[in-house]
Amino acid sequence: MDAQDKGSDARHGPAEPGVPGPPAPLPAPTAPADETDGTDEPAEPAAAPGRPGGVEQPPGVPSDAPRTGIAALSPACRIGAAFALAAVAVAVCVHLGMAFLHVAPPNTVSKKHSETIADWIYPEFEQNWKLFAPNPLQQNVSVQVRAEIRWPDGSSRTTGWYDLSAQDGRDIDGNPAPSHTQQNELRRAWDFYVSTHDDDNRPVGLRGALSESYLRRIMALRLDRVDAAGPHGEVARVQVRSRTTQVPPPEWSGEKVSDEAEYRELPWWPLPEGETRGGVG
Repeated sequence: MDAQDKGSDARHGPAEPGVPGPPAPLPAPTAPADETDGTDEPAEPAAAPGRPGGVEQPPGVPSDAPRTGIAALSPACRIGAAFALAAVAVAVCVHLGMAFLHVAPPNTVSKKHSETIADWIYPEFEQNWKLFAPNPLQQNVSVQVRAEIRWPDGSSRTTGWYDLSAQDGRDIDGNPAPSHTQQNELRRAWDFYVSTHDDDNRPVGLRGALSESYLRRIMALRLDRVDAAGPHGEVARVQVRSRTTQVPPPEWSGEKVSDEAEYRELPWWPLPEGETRGGVG
């Protein structure tokens, strides 16, 4: 019996040429993974992290995070901070302008306002360019001081010499960030005095008295810092001197210099009433 005469359970062989075979059964439809049984409601969107109820924060709406920095200040404090910043900016600009006019070649502005520029620069901000000179300094200069101590019973004594430059050197040695005072205060005060006095210690020009007063006050403060007068005494007078030695030349140089120290002693200076205990009178 022919295979085509069998029922629907008969095995189907290859189709004869020109005769289409039976169609292949279609796969059954699959339900979506997120579809729930028996309901046609769409699935709820996943909740956004940090947002309650899954509602996403619309753009442009400020967050609830606390304010920091200047934004956290009150309006009055913001105004005060703005004025402070403006004052600092003005002070910096004025200082830079004064320093520029001081080191710049003489011009109309610096000549017209020379007194104002000098009052601003001297003595703390004076500029010195000896490091870049063709012949730099080749001497070591140490500034030393001694004091006459007066006691309540009227007696007095004279201290030994305090080497203030050596003390500054010890404070600077090994210090990665030494202060401007340790590096320059004493050195610049001595240079200021020498440049405004002759070899007989007589003032030259109008700044001679200023340099003397400036150096004397530094001596009074340094002596008070080391407690030279003790608990009951007071410094009545001070005397300053410099010790100068030549920097040795390199070994390959044939230059010969003296290794003897030279001293320059200034006269005794009586201290005003307000400076005897380190104050500024």
